Amino acid sequence: MSDANAPGERSRADRTHGAGERGGRSPDELFAALDLGTNNCRLLIAAPTRGGFRVVEAFSRIVRLGEGLTLTGRLQEPAMERAMAALRICAERLRRRGGPRLRAIATQACRSAENGAAFLERVAAETGLALQVISPREEARLSVAGCLNLLDRQTDAALVLDVGGGSTELSWVDLNDPAARAGAGRPGLGAMPPIRAWLSVPVGVVTLAERFPEQRPGEAAWFRSMVEAVKAPIAAFDSAEVMRPAFQAGRAHLIGTSGAITSLAGLHLNLPRYERSRVDGLWLTQADCVAAADRLLGLTPQDRAAQPCIGADRADLVLAGAAILQAVQELWPCERVRVADRGLREGVLLSLMAENAPKSRNRRRRRRGPRIVVAA
Repeated sequence: MSDANAPGERSRADRTHGAGERGGRSPDELFAALDLGTNNCRLLIAAPTRGGFRVVEAFSRIVRLGEGLTLTGRLQEPAMERAMAALRICAERLRRRGGPRLRAIATQACRSAENGAAFLERVAAETGLALQVISPREEARLSVAGCLNLLDRQTDAALVLDVGGGSTELSWVDLNDPAARAGAGRPGLGAMPPIRAWLSVPVGVVTLAERFPEQRPGEAAWFRSMVEAVKAPIAAFDSAEVMRPAFQAGRAHLIGTSGAITSLAGLHLNLPRYERSRVDGLWLTQADCVAAADRLLGLTPQDRAAQPCIGADRADLVLAGAAILQAVQELWPCERVRVADRGLREGVLLSLMAENAPKSRNRRRRRRGPRIVVAA
């Protein structure tokens, strides 16, 4: 459900569920999730439904908060100003909606920066937004929660790959567990299948692109260097080996959630403009992913920027995302890859709704699978 897959800022509003004087829903009926990542600032405002939630308003802007962080260990002033501008917009939209219940989180950039805590204090003072830095483990869990109804419950395992700007989370999900089978089709976080292993690698599209600056377009050795750099920490992780048999038997699949992966999917489909309805839930083969990466590698940065599902803001990052995906596919090969235009933000929203749901609503929600409706 990420809006960050098209160039620049994207925003969406529900024309039938307006705010305040427009005669829309009461703020007591609305929930909001705000995610400040290393690359993006994203906001979702939604109303719960019997089967999930209906998006009332969505906003996303590429801010590159982590730009320069790898080299200096600190958030840079221009990056913080870009993030502050986006957060002021988020704060205003929340005020316009009457102040819905909100959970606001920050991830890798604010976790690792020396001045991350000071920046969040500034955010609170200037916007009134209190952002909570979540752990990598919580980030992985919420990413899985946001993708629950994209899991193929007819398989034995799934690897949920969340590629961020400053880190990459991998979660190995056991779909063969009896509780997972019993919970198939049920909504909410109570239906979460067990995560048998998870790994957070402090490498994302921004940090990888800064570590391996592009010298000459189409240079295969440069792209291969990125792939190998990502493979090293994943290959050293052995706690997920219990899930290996399902992958070797062809009984597992990959779910990829990130702007880079949805951009690859848009390129694969040759979309004249990004269409979430065609990308979210799309199945790709491993060969499809490699072909899209090869196609990107043959383009200049200017040509990549001209691609409607990439744009200038992602032109220098999308190949880093493709390298991360390829590294995971080489180490944990599976033929089917499902693209998720949803993830962390949706998981935050679902967890907030679950915490605030009346018991009677919880009982009703257990009978149906989660459903996310995006307003026109």
